[in-house]
Amino acid sequence: MDPFIDRARTFPQRAGQAGRALDGLATGQSPRALFITCSDSRVVPALITGSAPGDLFELRTAGNMVPAYRADSASGETATIEYAVDVLGVRDIVVCGHSHCGAVGAVVRDDDLSVVPAVRSWLSNADRNVLRADGTDVFDPTVAGPVQRHVLAQLEQLRAYPGVARRLLDGRVRLHGWFYEVHTGLVLAHRSDSGLFLPL
Repeated sequence: MDPFIDRARTFPQRAGQAGRALDGLATGQSPRALFITCSDSRVVPALITGSAPGDLFELRTAGNMVPAYRADSASGETATIEYAVDVLGVRDIVVCGHSHCGAVGAVVRDDDLSVVPAVRSWLSNADRNVLRADGTDVFDPTVAGPVQRHVLAQLEQLRAYPGVARRLLDGRVRLHGWFYEVHTGLVLAHRSDSGLFLPL
């Protein structure tokens, strides 16, 4: 923990040396995108995108899961998406899955999650049939195919959010599906014309 504390102490000086105007952030935020990704420590949105403070509104969940929209029993995830779209007016939403994802891998392999019941309950939101569409994927340690199918399923979940649906209709928001390779740094994006994830 000490290295984190040391870097936190020196952050104001380092930010100033990097030419980042933090004082302007006090007046509010206007993020360019909502970035939905996994809680995995190997996935660092600001590092991947080269973004600065104020650029990304982030939502991190186990397995970059987007829960179904329910206004009467909202979750922190639902509230974050709704706020980003309806209040902050983000123009782009990225769902970014990643290779070697433990959450997706657990669903694909049908791991015993009885010792982590909350995790098991959360991952029950994933469509196991979609993730296991190709039975050979269960042997792939990167779980690339299942993760990419999972990203597309989360984009479908987003389309059912009222604010997202309205803004998709009039072109005020765009959805993006990304796949990040933790072992290479390569980022792939889903192309609707080909149905494939291809390098950015």
